[in-house]
Amino acid sequence: MTQAPFPILYEDNHLLVVAKPPGLPVMGVPKEHSSLLTMAKQYVKQKYDKPGNVYLGIVSRLDAPVTGLLIIARTSKAAARLTEQFRSGSVNKLYWALVEGVPNPDAAACVGWVRKDERHRKMHTTHENHPEAKEARLSYRTLAQLPQATLLEVRLETGRKHQIRVQLSHRGHPILGDRKYGATTRFPEGIALHSRQIELVHPVRKTPLRLVAPLPKCWNQFGIEDDTW
Repeated sequence: MTQAPFPILYEDNHLLVVAKPPGLPVMGVPKEHSSLLTMAKQYVKQKYDKPGNVYLGIVSRLDAPVTGLLIIARTSKAAARLTEQFRSGSVNKLYWALVEGVPNPDAAACVGWVRKDERHRKMHTTHENHPEAKEARLSYRTLAQLPQATLLEVRLETGRKHQIRVQLSHRGHPILGDRKYGATTRFPEGIALHSRQIELVHPVRKTPLRLVAPLPKCWNQFGIEDDTW
């Protein structure tokens, strides 16, 4: 029996949904470095005894320090159909984040504009008329006020790079462990941002799928456990 290098949350002939661990890049790294994509290809190759190259298409990306749900297409048809769902905004994406401070109000929509800073490999908030501006939309609500942080549920409406990180930081509430965006509170592994739930339509069977990723164990240190939420 082939052992997966990370938890498999859903698997069939069309999809592979995994729980990404912290610190592992999804793709786009030199060959001598591990990535989730190369590890997933090796897993599929061994499990199904596939000759030659294995096709896998990353449909939803996560930053290296972020954990949680990652959707991978096993066929080009599934990849194209899923990509269209994400592009059209029909996919429901929920993240959990532990942030510094106490957001006021405790629930709000965040609509703004962001731009890339390639030199420093980060994003900045900007104004609508900047030539590189991209609209960024999300909403959040407070799930719990904890001694060391606030637990937020974030609904992502657009998929800009580092969007949740930069927008929450801009409001004065950086994500724990996220030094790149101003956090001063440490987090045990990666940063305290977790792709918690995704709802979409199966690309071939056309049935609704609701996928949930368990929280990393290190969240327990902040009094957050899966069986209590």
